[in-house]
Amino acid sequence: MSYKIVVFRAFILGFALISRLAGGVGLAQEEQFASPHILDLDGMKQRRLVRVLVPYSKTIYFIDQGRQYGTAVEFGTALEKALNAGNKKEIDHIHVAFFPTARDRLLSALNEGLGDIVMANLTVTPSRLEQADFTNPIYDKASEVLITGPSSEKVLHLDDLSGKEIAVRETSSYYEHLIELNGEFKQRGMEGIKLLIMDENLEDEDLLEMVNADLLPYTIVDKYKAMIWSTIFTDIKVHDEFAIATDGQIAWAIRKNSPLLMKELNTFVAAHRVGTAFGNILRNKYFKSDKILQRAYSDNDVEKFKQLVEIFRKHGKTYSFDYLMLMAQGYQESKLDQKMRSPRGAVGVMQLLPATAKDKAVNINGIDKDEDRNVEAGSKYLRYLMDTYIDEPDLNERDRQLLAFAAYNAGPGNLNKFRQKAKDMGLNPNVWFGNVENAAASIVGRETVQYVSNIYKYYVAYTMLVERLGVHADAVDAGAKGG
Repeated sequence: MSYKIVVFRAFILGFALISRLAGGVGLAQEEQFASPHILDLDGMKQRRLVRVLVPYSKTIYFIDQGRQYGTAVEFGTALEKALNAGNKKEIDHIHVAFFPTARDRLLSALNEGLGDIVMANLTVTPSRLEQADFTNPIYDKASEVLITGPSSEKVLHLDDLSGKEIAVRETSSYYEHLIELNGEFKQRGMEGIKLLIMDENLEDEDLLEMVNADLLPYTIVDKYKAMIWSTIFTDIKVHDEFAIATDGQIAWAIRKNSPLLMKELNTFVAAHRVGTAFGNILRNKYFKSDKILQRAYSDNDVEKFKQLVEIFRKHGKTYSFDYLMLMAQGYQESKLDQKMRSPRGAVGVMQLLPATAKDKAVNINGIDKDEDRNVEAGSKYLRYLMDTYIDEPDLNERDRQLLAFAAYNAGPGNLNKFRQKAKDMGLNPNVWFGNVENAAASIVGRETVQYVSNIYKYYVAYTMLVERLGVHADAVDAGAKGG
Protein backbone atom coordinates (compact mmCIF):
# COMPACT_ATOMS: atom_id res chain seq x y z
CA MET A 1 0.00 0.00 0.00
CA SER A 2 1.21 3.50 -0.78
CA TYR A 3 1.23 5.88 2.16
CA LYS A 4 1.76 9.01 0.09
CA ILE A 5 -1.85 9.94 0.62
CA VAL A 6 -2.19 13.13 2.61
CA VAL A 7 -4.75 12.63 5.34
CA PHE A 8 -7.51 15.14 5.79
CA ARG A 9 -10.22 15.28 8.36
CA ALA A 10 -13.65 16.84 8.22
CA PHE A 11 -15.95 17.66 11.06
CA ILE A 12 -19.38 19.17 11.12
CA LEU A 13 -18.33 22.83 10.99
CA GLY A 14 -15.91 22.40 8.10
CA PHE A 15 -12.61 20.90 7.14
CA ALA A 16 -9.05 21.49 8.20
CA LEU A 17 -5.78 20.03 7.02
CA ILE A 18 -4.45 17.49 9.49
CA SER A 19 -0.99 16.28 10.25
CA ARG A 20 0.40 13.74 7.83
CA LEU A 21 0.29 10.10 8.80
CA ALA A 22 2.76 7.36 7.89
CA GLY A 23 5.04 9.42 5.71
CA GLY A 24 2.45 11.53 3.90
CA VAL A 25 3.61 14.00 1.27
CA GLY A 26 3.20 17.71 1.95
CA LEU A 27 1.24 20.08 -0.23
CA ALA A 28 2.09 23.61 -1.22
CA GLN A 29 -0.35 26.27 -0.06
CA GLU A 30 -2.05 23.77 2.26
CA GLU A 31 -4.44 26.36 3.65
CA GLN A 32 -6.33 26.56 0.35
CA PHE A 33 -7.56 22.98 0.80
CA ALA A 34 -9.26 23.60 4.14
CA SER A 35 -11.99 25.77 2.63
CA PRO A 36 -15.11 24.49 0.83
CA HIS A 37 -14.93 24.46 -2.96
CA ILE A 38 -17.06 22.98 -5.73
CA LEU A 39 -15.07 21.78 -8.74
CA ASP A 40 -15.09 19.14 -11.42
CA LEU A 41 -12.03 16.95 -12.01
CA ASP A 42 -10.14 19.60 -13.98
CA GLY A 43 -10.31 21.96 -10.99
CA MET A 44 -9.28 19.17 -8.62
CA LYS A 45 -6.24 18.50 -10.78
CA GLN A 46 -5.29 22.17 -10.62
CA ARG A 47 -5.47 22.01 -6.83
CA ARG A 48 -3.83 18.57 -6.92
CA LEU A 49 -6.38 17.23 -4.45
CA VAL A 50 -9.36 14.89 -4.55
CA ARG A 51 -11.26 14.78 -1.24
CA VAL A 52 -13.03 11.58 -0.23
CA LEU A 53 -15.78 11.68 2.42
CA VAL A 54 -15.93 8.46 4.46
CA PRO A 55 -17.70 7.23 7.59
CA TYR A 56 -15.46 6.14 10.46
CA SER A 57 -15.88 2.37 10.31
CA LYS A 58 -14.06 -0.88 11.06
CA THR A 59 -14.27 -1.75 7.38
CA ILE A 60 -14.44 1.49 5.38
CA TYR A 61 -12.01 3.83 7.16
CA PHE A 62 -10.15 3.77 10.46
CA ILE A 63 -6.78 4.69 11.92
CA ASP A 64 -4.66 2.32 14.00
CA GLN A 65 -1.39 3.52 15.54
CA GLY A 66 -0.97 6.28 13.00
CA ARG A 67 -1.81 4.30 9.87
CA GLN A 68 -4.95 4.43 7.75
CA TYR A 69 -6.86 1.26 6.94
CA GLY A 70 -10.14 0.31 5.31
CA THR A 71 -11.73 -0.33 1.95
CA ALA A 72 -11.88 3.40 1.16
CA VAL A 73 -8.14 3.73 1.81
CA GLU A 74 -7.44 0.85 -0.57
CA PHE A 75 -9.71 2.28 -3.25
CA GLY A 76 -8.32 5.78 -2.69
CA THR A 77 -4.72 4.58 -2.95
CA ALA A 78 -5.48 2.82 -6.23
CA LEU A 79 -7.38 5.87 -7.50
CA GLU A 80 -4.46 8.14 -6.68
CA LYS A 81 -2.17 5.84 -8.63
CA ALA A 82 -4.54 5.90 -11.61
CA LEU A 83 -4.86 9.70 -11.53
CA ASN A 84 -1.07 10.05 -11.58
CA ALA A 85 -0.38 7.49 -14.30
CA GLY A 86 2.33 8.95 -16.53
CA ASN A 87 2.89 11.89 -14.17
CA LYS A 88 6.58 11.74 -13.24
CA LYS A 89 6.91 15.08 -11.45
CA GLU A 90 6.19 14.98 -7.72
CA ILE A 91 5.29 18.67 -7.81
CA ASP A 92 2.37 17.83 -10.12
CA HIS A 93 1.26 14.82 -8.09
CA ILE A 94 -2.50 14.63 -7.40
CA HIS A 95 -3.35 13.52 -3.86
CA VAL A 96 -6.37 11.66 -2.56
CA ALA A 97 -7.34 12.73 0.96
CA PHE A 98 -9.86 11.27 3.40
CA PHE A 99 -12.38 13.24 5.46
CA PRO A 100 -14.19 11.01 8.01
CA THR A 101 -17.70 12.43 8.29
CA ALA A 102 -20.87 11.47 10.16
CA ARG A 103 -23.17 9.37 7.99
CA ASP A 104 -26.04 11.80 8.25
CA ARG A 105 -23.72 14.54 6.92
CA LEU A 106 -22.12 12.71 3.98
CA LEU A 107 -24.31 13.94 1.12
CA SER A 108 -24.89 17.41 2.54
CA ALA A 109 -21.14 17.85 3.09
CA LEU A 110 -20.56 16.74 -0.50
CA ASN A 111 -22.97 19.37 -1.82
CA GLU A 112 -21.50 22.06 0.43
CA GLY A 113 -18.16 21.55 -1.29
CA LEU A 114 -16.52 19.90 1.71
CA GLY A 115 -15.58 16.81 -0.29
CA ASP A 116 -15.63 15.47 -3.84
CA ILE A 117 -16.47 11.76 -3.58
CA VAL A 118 -18.46 9.80 -0.99
CA MET A 119 -17.10 6.29 -0.43
CA ALA A 120 -19.48 4.82 2.13
CA ASN A 121 -21.01 1.66 0.63
CA LEU A 122 -24.14 3.65 -0.20
CA THR A 123 -26.99 1.89 -1.99
CA VAL A 124 -28.42 4.00 -4.80
CA THR A 125 -31.98 5.04 -3.93
CA PRO A 126 -34.43 7.55 -5.46
CA SER A 127 -34.07 9.93 -2.52
CA ARG A 128 -30.27 9.84 -2.73
CA LEU A 129 -30.40 10.40 -6.51
CA GLU A 130 -32.19 13.65 -5.78
CA GLN A 131 -29.16 14.80 -3.79
CA ALA A 132 -26.22 13.46 -5.81
CA ASP A 133 -25.08 11.53 -8.87
CA PHE A 134 -23.69 8.02 -8.51
CA THR A 135 -20.95 6.21 -10.38
CA ASN A 136 -21.43 2.86 -12.00
CA PRO A 137 -21.82 0.34 -9.17
CA ILE A 138 -18.82 -1.10 -7.40
CA TYR A 139 -21.20 -3.89 -6.45
CA ASP A 140 -24.57 -4.69 -7.97
CA LYS A 141 -27.32 -7.18 -7.31
CA ALA A 142 -27.08 -6.35 -3.61
CA SER A 143 -29.84 -7.79 -1.44
CA GLU A 144 -30.91 -6.37 1.91
CA VAL A 145 -31.73 -9.19 4.30
CA LEU A 146 -33.05 -9.73 7.80
CA ILE A 147 -30.60 -10.63 10.56
CA THR A 148 -31.80 -12.36 13.72
CA GLY A 149 -30.00 -13.26 16.92
CA PRO A 150 -29.85 -16.30 19.18
CA SER A 151 -33.07 -15.47 21.05
CA SER A 152 -35.03 -13.74 18.28
CA GLU A 153 -38.51 -15.03 17.47
CA LYS A 154 -38.59 -17.21 14.38
CA VAL A 155 -39.26 -15.44 11.11
CA LEU A 156 -40.17 -17.70 8.20
CA HIS A 157 -41.29 -15.19 5.60
CA LEU A 158 -41.65 -11.47 5.01
CA ASP A 159 -45.14 -11.19 6.51
CA ASP A 160 -43.78 -12.40 9.85
CA LEU A 161 -42.07 -9.01 10.21
CA SER A 162 -45.46 -7.42 10.89
CA GLY A 163 -45.35 -5.94 14.40
CA LYS A 164 -41.65 -6.73 14.87
CA GLU A 165 -39.12 -4.14 16.06
CA ILE A 166 -36.18 -3.74 13.66
CA ALA A 167 -33.11 -1.60 14.38
CA VAL A 168 -31.78 0.58 11.53
CA ARG A 169 -30.19 3.98 10.99
CA GLU A 170 -32.60 6.58 9.66
CA THR A 171 -30.19 7.62 6.89
CA SER A 172 -29.81 4.05 5.59
CA SER A 173 -31.40 2.52 2.51
CA TYR A 174 -32.70 -0.17 4.86
CA TYR A 175 -34.88 2.45 6.55
CA GLU A 176 -36.26 3.62 3.20
CA HIS A 177 -37.11 0.07 2.13
CA LEU A 178 -38.76 -0.77 5.46
CA ILE A 179 -40.92 2.34 5.09
CA GLU A 180 -41.96 1.04 1.66
CA LEU A 181 -42.71 -2.39 3.14
CA ASN A 182 -44.80 -0.79 5.87
CA GLY A 183 -46.83 0.91 3.15
CA GLU A 184 -47.53 -2.50 1.61
CA PHE A 185 -48.46 -3.93 5.01
CA LYS A 186 -50.87 -1.04 5.61
CA GLN A 187 -52.61 -1.61 2.27
CA ARG A 188 -53.15 -5.22 3.29
CA GLY A 189 -54.49 -4.26 6.72
CA MET A 190 -51.44 -5.59 8.57
CA GLU A 191 -49.60 -4.10 11.52
CA GLY A 192 -46.49 -2.24 10.46
CA ILE A 193 -42.89 -2.88 11.42
CA LYS A 194 -41.72 -0.85 14.41
CA LEU A 195 -38.59 1.00 13.38
CA LEU A 196 -36.02 1.34 16.14
CA ILE A 197 -33.90 4.29 15.02
CA MET A 198 -30.25 3.76 15.90
CA ASP A 199 -27.49 6.27 16.50
CA GLU A 200 -25.74 7.36 13.30
CA ASN A 201 -22.40 6.53 14.96
CA LEU A 202 -23.30 2.83 14.81
CA GLU A 203 -22.21 1.15 11.58
CA ASP A 204 -23.74 -2.02 10.10
CA GLU A 205 -21.08 -4.16 11.75
CA ASP A 206 -21.96 -2.60 15.13
CA LEU A 207 -25.63 -3.51 14.72
CA LEU A 208 -24.68 -7.03 13.62
CA GLU A 209 -22.50 -7.35 16.70
CA MET A 210 -25.37 -6.22 18.92
CA VAL A 211 -27.77 -8.72 17.33
CA ASN A 212 -25.13 -11.44 17.75
CA ALA A 213 -24.97 -10.56 21.47
CA ASP A 214 -28.79 -10.57 21.80
CA LEU A 215 -28.74 -6.84 22.52
CA LEU A 216 -31.02 -6.24 19.53
CA PRO A 217 -33.59 -8.69 18.16
CA TYR A 218 -33.45 -7.79 14.46
CA THR A 219 -31.64 -5.61 11.96
CA ILE A 220 -31.31 -5.34 8.18
CA VAL A 221 -28.00 -5.26 6.29
CA ASP A 222 -26.67 -6.01 2.83
CA LYS A 223 -26.41 -9.76 2.33
CA TYR A 224 -22.77 -9.68 1.23
CA LYS A 225 -21.79 -7.91 4.47
CA ALA A 226 -23.86 -10.29 6.57
CA MET A 227 -22.36 -13.40 4.99
CA ILE A 228 -18.81 -12.25 5.66
CA TRP A 229 -19.48 -10.94 9.18
CA SER A 230 -21.33 -14.15 10.07
CA THR A 231 -17.95 -15.90 10.11
CA ILE A 232 -17.08 -13.62 13.06
CA PHE A 233 -20.51 -13.19 14.65
CA THR A 234 -21.43 -16.85 14.61
CA ASP A 235 -24.70 -16.51 16.55
CA ILE A 236 -26.51 -14.41 13.97
CA LYS A 237 -28.79 -15.95 11.36
CA VAL A 238 -28.81 -14.46 7.88
CA HIS A 239 -32.28 -14.80 6.33
CA ASP A 240 -31.39 -14.89 2.66
CA GLU A 241 -34.49 -16.95 1.84
CA PHE A 242 -36.32 -13.63 1.41
CA ALA A 243 -35.13 -10.06 1.04
CA ILE A 244 -36.31 -6.58 2.00
CA ALA A 245 -34.85 -5.28 -1.27
CA THR A 246 -33.04 -6.91 -4.19
CA ASP A 247 -30.83 -5.89 -7.11
CA GLY A 248 -29.43 -2.93 -5.21
CA GLN A 249 -26.51 -0.99 -6.62
CA ILE A 250 -23.73 0.13 -4.28
CA ALA A 251 -21.78 3.04 -5.70
CA TRP A 252 -19.86 6.23 -4.94
CA ALA A 253 -21.66 9.56 -4.80
CA ILE A 254 -20.42 12.75 -6.45
CA ARG A 255 -21.92 16.20 -6.90
CA LYS A 256 -24.31 16.69 -9.79
CA ASN A 257 -22.88 18.30 -12.93
CA SER A 258 -19.41 16.75 -12.58
CA PRO A 259 -19.06 14.97 -15.96
CA LEU A 260 -15.24 14.82 -15.97
CA LEU A 261 -15.06 13.24 -12.52
CA MET A 262 -17.87 10.84 -13.42
CA LYS A 263 -16.05 9.66 -16.55
CA GLU A 264 -12.78 9.14 -14.67
CA LEU A 265 -14.42 7.25 -11.81
CA ASN A 266 -16.48 5.00 -14.08
CA THR A 267 -13.29 4.00 -15.91
CA PHE A 268 -11.65 3.28 -12.56
CA VAL A 269 -14.66 1.35 -11.21
CA ALA A 270 -14.69 -0.92 -14.26
CA ALA A 271 -11.21 -2.16 -13.34
CA HIS A 272 -11.67 -2.28 -9.56
CA ARG A 273 -15.30 -3.20 -8.79
CA VAL A 274 -16.34 -6.36 -6.97
CA GLY A 275 -15.89 -9.14 -9.50
CA THR A 276 -12.44 -7.98 -10.53
CA ALA A 277 -9.36 -9.42 -8.85
CA PHE A 278 -8.84 -6.15 -6.93
CA GLY A 279 -12.46 -5.90 -5.80
CA ASN A 280 -12.76 -9.51 -4.68
CA ILE A 281 -9.62 -9.34 -2.53
CA LEU A 282 -10.77 -6.07 -0.97
CA ARG A 283 -14.24 -7.38 -0.24
CA ASN A 284 -12.91 -9.92 2.24
CA LYS A 285 -9.97 -8.05 3.75
CA TYR A 286 -11.46 -5.75 6.36
CA PHE A 287 -14.24 -7.76 7.97
CA LYS A 288 -13.00 -8.40 11.48
CA SER A 289 -13.84 -7.52 15.09
CA ASP A 290 -11.53 -6.53 17.91
CA LYS A 291 -13.69 -7.76 20.77
CA ILE A 292 -17.10 -9.30 20.36
CA LEU A 293 -19.74 -7.84 22.65
CA GLN A 294 -20.88 -10.00 25.52
CA ARG A 295 -24.52 -10.90 25.94
CA ALA A 296 -25.77 -8.26 28.31
CA TYR A 297 -29.32 -9.57 27.85
CA SER A 298 -28.68 -13.12 29.08
CA ASP A 299 -30.94 -14.20 31.95
CA ASN A 300 -28.02 -14.00 34.38
CA ASP A 301 -26.95 -10.56 33.20
CA VAL A 302 -30.48 -9.17 33.22
CA GLU A 303 -30.79 -10.40 36.81
CA LYS A 304 -27.55 -8.58 37.68
CA PHE A 305 -28.96 -5.48 36.01
CA LYS A 306 -32.08 -5.64 38.16
CA GLN A 307 -30.01 -6.14 41.32
CA LEU A 308 -27.67 -3.21 40.67
CA VAL A 309 -29.82 -0.69 38.81
CA GLU A 310 -30.83 1.23 41.94
CA ILE A 311 -27.20 1.40 43.13
CA PHE A 312 -26.18 2.92 39.80
CA ARG A 313 -29.20 5.23 39.79
CA LYS A 314 -28.28 6.50 43.28
CA HIS A 315 -24.63 7.18 42.48
CA GLY A 316 -25.45 8.48 39.02
CA LYS A 317 -27.65 11.10 40.65
CA THR A 318 -25.04 11.94 43.31
CA TYR A 319 -22.25 12.43 40.77
CA SER A 320 -24.45 13.77 37.94
CA PHE A 321 -24.12 10.89 35.50
CA ASP A 322 -26.49 9.09 33.21
CA TYR A 323 -26.84 5.97 35.33
CA LEU A 324 -27.31 3.70 32.32
CA MET A 325 -24.03 4.96 30.88
CA LEU A 326 -22.37 4.10 34.21
CA MET A 327 -23.94 0.65 34.13
CA ALA A 328 -22.69 0.16 30.59
CA GLN A 329 -19.18 0.94 31.79
CA GLY A 330 -19.62 -1.48 34.68
CA TYR A 331 -20.70 -4.18 32.26
CA GLN A 332 -17.72 -3.52 30.00
CA GLU A 333 -15.37 -3.66 32.99
CA SER A 334 -16.70 -6.73 34.79
CA LYS A 335 -20.07 -7.85 33.40
CA LEU A 336 -21.42 -6.29 36.64
CA ASP A 337 -19.58 -8.94 38.66
CA GLN A 338 -18.34 -7.77 42.07
CA LYS A 339 -16.19 -10.91 42.34
CA MET A 340 -14.12 -9.96 39.29
CA ARG A 341 -10.39 -9.50 39.91
CA SER A 342 -7.84 -8.44 37.28
CA PRO A 343 -4.16 -9.46 37.07
CA ARG A 344 -3.32 -5.80 37.82
CA GLY A 345 -5.26 -5.93 41.08
CA ALA A 346 -8.38 -4.05 39.95
CA VAL A 347 -11.46 -5.25 41.81
CA GLY A 348 -15.21 -5.40 41.59
CA VAL A 349 -17.88 -4.09 39.30
CA MET A 350 -15.98 -0.97 38.23
CA GLN A 351 -12.55 -2.68 38.19
CA LEU A 352 -10.91 0.03 40.27
CA LEU A 353 -7.52 -0.35 41.95
CA PRO A 354 -7.80 -0.17 45.77
CA ALA A 355 -4.98 2.40 45.75
CA THR A 356 -7.03 4.63 43.45
CA ALA A 357 -10.06 4.29 45.71
CA LYS A 358 -7.96 5.22 48.77
CA ASP A 359 -6.49 8.30 47.08
CA LYS A 360 -7.72 11.58 48.56
CA ALA A 361 -9.58 12.34 45.32
CA VAL A 362 -11.87 9.35 45.99
CA ASN A 363 -11.25 8.29 49.61
CA ILE A 364 -13.58 5.28 49.68
CA ASN A 365 -12.63 1.96 51.25
CA GLY A 366 -14.18 -1.48 51.14
CA ILE A 367 -14.47 -1.55 47.35
CA ASP A 368 -13.32 -5.18 47.25
CA LYS A 369 -16.15 -6.39 49.47
CA ASP A 370 -19.15 -4.17 48.81
CA GLU A 371 -20.59 -3.53 45.34
CA ASP A 372 -22.30 -0.34 46.51
CA ARG A 373 -18.97 1.08 47.69
CA ASN A 374 -17.32 -0.15 44.51
CA VAL A 375 -19.82 1.57 42.22
CA GLU A 376 -19.65 4.71 44.35
CA ALA A 377 -15.84 4.76 44.12
CA GLY A 378 -15.92 4.22 40.35
CA SER A 379 -18.52 6.97 39.92
CA LYS A 380 -16.62 9.38 42.16
CA TYR A 381 -13.35 8.68 40.34
CA LEU A 382 -15.04 9.26 37.00
CA ARG A 383 -16.43 12.56 38.31
CA TYR A 384 -12.93 13.49 39.50
CA LEU A 385 -11.56 12.80 36.02
CA MET A 386 -14.27 14.95 34.44
CA ASP A 387 -13.92 17.84 36.88
CA THR A 388 -10.12 17.81 36.78
CA TYR A 389 -9.29 17.04 33.17
CA ILE A 390 -12.49 17.81 31.23
CA ASP A 391 -13.86 20.79 33.17
CA GLU A 392 -15.13 22.61 30.11
CA PRO A 393 -18.78 23.70 30.32
CA ASP A 394 -19.09 24.19 26.56
CA LEU A 395 -18.60 20.46 25.98
CA ASN A 396 -21.59 18.29 25.22
CA GLU A 397 -22.27 16.23 28.36
CA ARG A 398 -22.28 12.96 26.45
CA ASP A 399 -18.84 13.71 25.02
CA ARG A 400 -17.51 14.70 28.44
CA GLN A 401 -18.56 11.30 29.71
CA LEU A 402 -17.10 9.45 26.72
CA LEU A 403 -13.83 11.35 27.12
CA ALA A 404 -13.85 10.44 30.81
CA PHE A 405 -14.26 6.76 29.91
CA ALA A 406 -11.19 7.07 27.69
CA ALA A 407 -9.28 8.59 30.62
CA TYR A 408 -10.55 5.81 32.92
CA ASN A 409 -9.19 3.22 30.48
CA ALA A 410 -5.99 4.82 29.19
CA GLY A 411 -5.21 7.32 31.96
CA PRO A 412 -5.78 11.09 32.11
CA GLY A 413 -2.31 11.80 30.75
CA ASN A 414 -3.12 9.85 27.62
CA LEU A 415 -6.46 11.61 27.29
CA ASN A 416 -4.62 14.94 27.17
CA LYS A 417 -2.38 13.48 24.46
CA PHE A 418 -5.40 12.25 22.52
CA ARG A 419 -7.08 15.66 22.59
CA GLN A 420 -3.90 17.52 21.66
CA LYS A 421 -3.32 15.08 18.82
CA ALA A 422 -6.89 15.66 17.67
CA LYS A 423 -6.18 19.41 17.54
CA ASP A 424 -2.98 18.79 15.61
CA MET A 425 -4.92 16.63 13.15
CA GLY A 426 -7.51 19.34 12.56
CA LEU A 427 -10.15 17.40 14.50
CA ASN A 428 -12.53 18.57 17.18
CA PRO A 429 -10.85 17.82 20.55
CA ASN A 430 -14.23 18.12 22.28
CA VAL A 431 -16.02 15.33 20.40
CA TRP A 432 -15.20 11.65 20.87
CA PHE A 433 -16.82 9.87 17.92
CA GLY A 434 -14.96 10.43 14.69
CA ASN A 435 -12.63 12.97 16.30
CA VAL A 436 -10.71 12.21 19.50
CA GLU A 437 -11.19 8.48 18.88
CA ASN A 438 -9.22 8.87 15.64
CA ALA A 439 -6.41 10.56 17.54
CA ALA A 440 -6.50 7.87 20.25
CA ALA A 441 -6.22 5.14 17.63
CA SER A 442 -3.23 6.86 16.08
CA ILE A 443 -1.41 6.93 19.46
CA VAL A 444 -2.32 3.74 21.33
CA GLY A 445 -4.13 1.65 18.75
CA ARG A 446 -7.67 0.27 18.95
CA GLU A 447 -7.98 -0.77 22.61
CA THR A 448 -9.34 2.48 24.06
CA VAL A 449 -11.45 3.13 20.96
CA GLN A 450 -13.03 -0.30 21.30
CA TYR A 451 -13.48 0.18 25.07
CA VAL A 452 -15.50 3.38 24.63
CA SER A 453 -17.36 1.98 21.62
CA ASN A 454 -18.45 -1.09 23.58
CA ILE A 455 -19.66 1.05 26.48
CA TYR A 456 -21.75 3.14 24.10
CA LYS A 457 -23.28 0.04 22.50
CA TYR A 458 -24.10 -1.41 25.92
CA TYR A 459 -25.63 1.95 26.81
CA VAL A 460 -27.90 1.79 23.75
CA ALA A 461 -28.83 -1.77 24.73
CA TYR A 462 -29.56 -0.82 28.36
CA THR A 463 -31.73 2.09 27.25
CA MET A 464 -33.92 -0.41 25.41
CA LEU A 465 -33.74 -2.92 28.25
CA VAL A 466 -35.29 -0.56 30.80
CA GLU A 467 -38.26 -0.16 28.47
CA ARG A 468 -38.63 -3.91 28.08
CA LEU A 469 -38.35 -4.57 31.81
CA GLY A 470 -40.63 -1.70 32.74
CA VAL A 471 -37.89 -0.24 34.92
CA HIS A 472 -38.23 3.47 35.66
CA ALA A 473 -36.38 4.83 32.63
CA ASP A 474 -35.27 8.33 33.48
CA ALA A 475 -31.91 7.48 31.94
CA VAL A 476 -30.65 11.01 32.37
CA ASP A 477 -30.96 12.33 35.87
CA ALA A 478 -31.04 15.99 36.83
CA GLY A 479 -27.78 17.69 35.95
CA ALA A 480 -26.63 14.88 33.69
CA LYS A 481 -28.37 15.57 30.39
CA GLY A 482 -26.36 14.70 27.31
CA GLY A 483 -26.65 15.70 23.68
